[in-house]
Amino acid sequence: MGPNRAPFRLRAAFTCAYRRGQRRPRTLSGMRTRARARSALPAGERGGAGAGSTGGPGPRKISARLTRGDRLYHATATAGAGATLALIVLIGLFLLIKALPALREAGWSFLTTKEWSPDAERPRFGVAAMMAGTLVSAVVAMAVTFPVSVSTAVFINEYAPRRLRRPLTSLIDLMAAIPSLIFAMWGLFVLVPFLVPLEQWAVDRFGGALPFMRATAIGASLGNAGLVISLMTIPIATSIIREVLAQVPRHECEGALALGATRWGMIRTVVLPFGRGGIIGGSMLGLGRALGETLAATLILSLTFEIKPRVLENGGITVASALAVQFKDAQTMGLSALMAAGLALFVVTFAINFLAAIVVSRSRSGAGVEA
Repeated sequence: MGPNRAPFRLRAAFTCAYRRGQRRPRTLSGMRTRARARSALPAGERGGAGAGSTGGPGPRKISARLTRGDRLYHATATAGAGATLALIVLIGLFLLIKALPALREAGWSFLTTKEWSPDAERPRFGVAAMMAGTLVSAVVAMAVTFPVSVSTAVFINEYAPRRLRRPLTSLIDLMAAIPSLIFAMWGLFVLVPFLVPLEQWAVDRFGGALPFMRATAIGASLGNAGLVISLMTIPIATSIIREVLAQVPRHECEGALALGATRWGMIRTVVLPFGRGGIIGGSMLGLGRALGETLAATLILSLTFEIKPRVLENGGITVASALAVQFKDAQTMGLSALMAAGLALFVVTFAINFLAAIVVSRSRSGAGVEA
């Protein structure tokens, strides 16, 4: 064999061994042979810094570059999130600055006083009655919204015929877009007159045993206001909950059915645990709508600055309805007091949404069905 053929033979042997991944001997002669073969290879076919010890190429560096569309989307999303946060902070600062004169005048009694006469010679005002009415009406609304929304979402996704799912979904979304004035007027002229005989029967039947069912006059009560408000919160909560429950992995549902579970058993053990976060989030969004609803409370309630624990008795007031009614005739101190009431509602709503975010973060959708 001529000397000019040896490098070619060594190169061919090394290339075949490298490509097949064969283990080469770790002897001194074998290492010398591999070194001579490597020196005979072109520079572009040699391994990296670590190739001398392993016989393979060095690690490949992968660098990702954002395209112009990616950079534009990132900038837009960041700007939108920053603008939302800045807007919330500015709203809070505006309410706080405008409310400072009233807060200095009333002090801590602003939280415990029921009366509302900020423009009197001796001002005396507070949000106790308004906040109590707001919470009572919101609780009544959510007591109706939560079970109805969850049941409707489950029915549309799991029980309704396939040809009816899309029309029902569109109907729910359409109801969520109806103005609150329409719901308030329908509740005032249709729902409340229909409920008055039933409420009178409930008062006569259970008023003696249940204190909160007692009432001397019925119709324009916080309970009825809460029922009308629930008509506005049900479509919003249902739309969100249905969308979340629709994301349940179908193979898990089919697996539960294959193991012998009934349809309700599959819903209880797979669908509802998967959508727990969405159920809480949709309900909290409905609660935020209930806390700030204005027209329904203004039209339904017989506005009085009193705390009404009896949900069927006429009277009561909410923060939103007080702002709508009192704003026109308010003077300097009255405007500041209304801003303070708005600040109180803003803080309560923010606190509720913050707690809801914590609960949702601890119960992510799908956590209850993970193996």
